[in-house]
Amino acid sequence: MRKFSVILFAGLCLMGCNSATTVQQQPAANGEVLAFQVDGLNVTWIQDNAGLRLMPVRLFPEADSALIDSLGVRNGVPSSVSTFLLQIDGKNLLFDTGLGGKNGNLERRLDSLGVPASKIDYLFITHFHGDHIGGMLKGDTLVFPNAQVYAALPEYDAWVTNAEPDQNAQQINTMKAYETNLHLFNFGDTLPLGVVAIDAKGHTPGHTAFQRGRLLVVGDLMHGAALQMVNPEICASFDADKPAAVESRERLLKYAADNNLVMVGMHLPQLKADDFK
Repeated sequence: MRKFSVILFAGLCLMGCNSATTVQQQPAANGEVLAFQVDGLNVTWIQDNAGLRLMPVRLFPEADSALIDSLGVRNGVPSSVSTFLLQIDGKNLLFDTGLGGKNGNLERRLDSLGVPASKIDYLFITHFHGDHIGGMLKGDTLVFPNAQVYAALPEYDAWVTNAEPDQNAQQINTMKAYETNLHLFNFGDTLPLGVVAIDAKGHTPGHTAFQRGRLLVVGDLMHGAALQMVNPEICASFDADKPAAVESRERLLKYAADNNLVMVGMHLPQLKADDFK
């Protein structure tokens, strides 16, 4: 078992002992949206789900009862469905799009920020699960008609190119709807606005983390941070390739700690203003 030295705030991890001094809360629209700065980068956390979200401990079958009880998460591991807005040089970059449909709140919360979906310039997708691409379409209509969409080639190949007949309808339909604005990248590529795509495979074949400066967006690297920060070898049942997911989790946690990064993730717990005090 390897533990990582971090300051874990709801919604984000501050890796390294001095990180908190450079993360400052900014005015936010409501309790489901919180803006902050990372070394001058304007970042906004947007909670897509409604209310409190707990991951049932049965989704972490490798976590033993003693650990679960010691962490006080028997009734569920705090989590969320989150997206992140990065604003640079007048451009709006959104990482993932949440659930969509009746359970998604992203559009309304973007409106509350004065950044409607039509003003999103870039969508960077961590992976193709429904709670990350579900907000891209409303029926057959593009929710983000002016966005250039970036996704990893291995993810596209796994869900679209190599899909079996009658499988992955959501993924295929969504990517086809955006195909004129879709750009496929490889791990290690530098994308618009200076964002670097980092290999985080394991949860899915092309699962991607994104880095801009000290900001590290890790997607579904962790579904239950209370458990997985203590023991990164614990996988959620959602992880498709568990050994690869463990390798990515340990590598990126170490990378973030070694480089004093601010880590944000789509299933880290709900973010609160008090976390910045």
